[in-house]
Amino acid sequence: MRTALVIGTGLIGTSAALALSQRGVAVHLADRDPEQARTAAALGAGTDEAPDGPVDLAIVAAPPAHVAGVLADAMRRGAARGYVDVASVKGGPRRDLEALGLDLSAYIGTHPMSGREKSGPLAATGDLFEGRPWVLTPTRDTDTEVLNLALELVSHCRAVPVVMDADAHDRAVALVSHMPHLMSSMVAARLEGAEEAAVRLCGQGVRDVTRIAASDPRMWIDILSANPGPVADLLTDVAADLEETVRALRALQSSDEDKRLQGVSGIEDVLRRGNAGQVRVPGKHGTAPRVYDVVAVLIDDQPGQLARIFADADRAGVNIEDVRIEHATGQQAGLVQLMVEPKAAPVLTAALRERGWAIRQ
Repeated sequence: MRTALVIGTGLIGTSAALALSQRGVAVHLADRDPEQARTAAALGAGTDEAPDGPVDLAIVAAPPAHVAGVLADAMRRGAARGYVDVASVKGGPRRDLEALGLDLSAYIGTHPMSGREKSGPLAATGDLFEGRPWVLTPTRDTDTEVLNLALELVSHCRAVPVVMDADAHDRAVALVSHMPHLMSSMVAARLEGAEEAAVRLCGQGVRDVTRIAASDPRMWIDILSANPGPVADLLTDVAADLEETVRALRALQSSDEDKRLQGVSGIEDVLRRGNAGQVRVPGKHGTAPRVYDVVAVLIDDQPGQLARIFADADRAGVNIEDVRIEHATGQQAGLVQLMVEPKAAPVLTAALRERGWAIRQ
């Protein structure tokens, strides 16, 4: 691939353009908002000038409801040799294109499984997709050259290609992305009218659960409008679990011992099923999840603290597998949780203590 046209310079489009530009591809940028395309160009994602002729690959980064229209326009004017979109749903846009009577041999639907809570070109980074799954949904009609161009795009973005059926993809993202987003929003919505004294007690658990609720509602309306059925089916199952959980909790309030035991059984069931589901979440780099030991270090909220901890861990020959930071309420201090291999935990603990760090047991 030597040339590309990115249509839609939001977070995903601009991030793809940055990755391609960094690998020597001549990228042209287009957006219905010319100022947004100019912003992406100023960031080094390419040029907002139109190409002289057809490019190798056109990448449509528009909301799902607009994908078919944008693709149809690009195809009819012969903008490229191959066409992909990066929308978060795949079945609907393809059916819309089929209804328009277009030749879809030059098109393949794709979806990079990566994003951020922020949107727009200023939130974009060239490494946004690195190591992340990038779904490709070819059909029997897909031209081999177009599939190869899409694979080259994924390679340039240093993502991991995953081939799926379009409708299977939509059911999958409903489970792992769309439904969880709504659940996060529902939890966060409980905080809107809560008393300030209660909200101030929020810890890392609440931050983890509600993080994605900060995303742009307009973007999510577009996404959910394109995949409402599978999401609604999943929420129906969640609603049934919620009803059972409410009944179990009410039973725990009973003075009847048998009812209380039923309540305990109901709560234990949902918690154990949660345990069983959580261990299926992939670990680092998409591998099977692993259990790490946690070394918790108390730090002051001052510049250079994290750098010192990592440097001291490096001197001890210990690799930090993951890290979490929990900030203390009302204090300029925090707790850094360092996840390491179990055999490395005592080594790291001893090394950090020797260098004056306060370790929390």
